Amino acid sequence: MIGFIGMLAVAASAAHSDSSEARPSGKPAIRKLGTIDCDMVETTPVVWRGKLYRFEYVRDNYKPNKTGASYFRFVDVATGAATAPFAPGWHLGSAYVEPAQPGDVGAGKGDRAYVFGVNIWNGAEIRVFWSDDLARWSSKTALDLPGWGIYNTSVCKGADGYVMAFEIGEPPEETGAPYTMRFAKSEDLLHWRLTPSDCVFSKDRYTACPALRFLDGMYYMIYLEAKPGPTYEPYVVRSKDLVHWESSPYNPVMQFSQEDKIIANPRLTDEQRKRIADAANLNNSDVDLCEFEATGPPYILDGRKRPVVVINYSWGNQQGIEFLAEAVYDGTLADFLRGWFPEH
Repeated sequence: MIGFIGMLAVAASAAHSDSSEARPSGKPAIRKLGTIDCDMVETTPVVWRGKLYRFEYVRDNYKPNKTGASYFRFVDVATGAATAPFAPGWHLGSAYVEPAQPGDVGAGKGDRAYVFGVNIWNGAEIRVFWSDDLARWSSKTALDLPGWGIYNTSVCKGADGYVMAFEIGEPPEETGAPYTMRFAKSEDLLHWRLTPSDCVFSKDRYTACPALRFLDGMYYMIYLEAKPGPTYEPYVVRSKDLVHWESSPYNPVMQFSQEDKIIANPRLTDEQRKRIADAANLNNSDVDLCEFEATGPPYILDGRKRPVVVINYSWGNQQGIEFLAEAVYDGTLADFLRGWFPEH
């Protein structure tokens, strides 16, 4: 029987670069692989003990969810096997994996997974969950901000600790035009403090769904920009201080296109395939990404082992008809991020 990755090879060969618009010379080339699930939006690809996993926020209306509540889980991308659900009733999760340091494995230590979620949509509490085996989870409050309305989060390791970007819809004095990103910092991923209110992006317009990374002394953030139509596109910006931001001249990162509807998961049913074919599409949103040492399809098509950037994103009508898709950049995460900001 062909493994899951092997079954994706046919779909991968049909996918190509996001070419619905002319790609500016030098813009990082993203190859869309297509749809892997229906009614799944907030996910984070991560590497756990050398394997590619996908963290998923499983909503209560996700058809296979029979628990009656939302929950979080991790999925082994190669096999499709999912961990046991955890964090029932928590929402809009994101994940960060702290890799084992040299000598840790021999000392009985390894990768540790951290997951961040909110108590409700537009909630005031962010909770952090952590585990050394993806099976047993501990948790504590990371931030409690009465009167605030919090949605999506993203965490990365920065210059002197860790930084969290979190999307807010209120209070008005902090948000300006919903939605807006605020930031928090931590030394240990467990105890967090809010940064000053000038650390923000951006109060003058809709800016949502952060994916935050740190490289070369700069914070890079992919976020969702609302455009006339309305349509929604991911943009990338960078900042040294979380106050002053530079936008890439190559934006948007991606645009919605027919390539979103390629069937990248052979397990999708005929009913799901019809839903994908018939669905309205006006957005690429909720982008998250990680670097992974790939060895074959669907990420590598020439058989040579090398690093790629695996990109998860959502497409649909941004009003409840939503699908999870995957894309890939052939190169390192550092090359991908730097590529959006050509040196002058």
